[in-house]
Amino acid sequence: MSSELEDLYQEVILDHSRRPRNFGELPDAAVRVHGDNPSCGDEIHLAVKFGPEGNVADLKFTGHGCAISQASASMLTTKVKGKERTEAISLLRAFRSLIMEEQNEPPGSLGDLRLLAGVRKFPQRVKCALLPCRAIEQALEQTTSESSVSTESEA
Repeated sequence: MSSELEDLYQEVILDHSRRPRNFGELPDAAVRVHGDNPSCGDEIHLAVKFGPEGNVADLKFTGHGCAISQASASMLTTKVKGKERTEAISLLRAFRSLIMEEQNEPPGSLGDLRLLAGVRKFPQRVKCALLPCRAIEQALEQTTSESSVSTESEA
């Protein structure tokens, strides 16, 4: 990663972790998912509301954790909001692939999420970046109810 790109990476991560988008409660949520990363203590509570056609009408998160998990949650919820389920699932798969596998050219559809590719350099931080992704994936598999996910079931 070039020095310019590393600076941008740090700037975006810090911005999203200090001022997370979609942070807060969503009282009329159809689905709630609690996610945790026991290895470092990151925790996310995700609430999702679906539109009449099943699209992600709104989603919000609360919780605490390192800058990477909070930034990842902020960036992912921003990117997924308003998307159809299948489009959101594709985006989450592309994000997972970006974080877990070396790629020459990550998909442009990921937008700023591509900046999180640098997390691969720090294997202990991969779970931090993927925790919100796992929570959103779990929420998209449901239409109602509450559930939990943990990074400990990651391969």
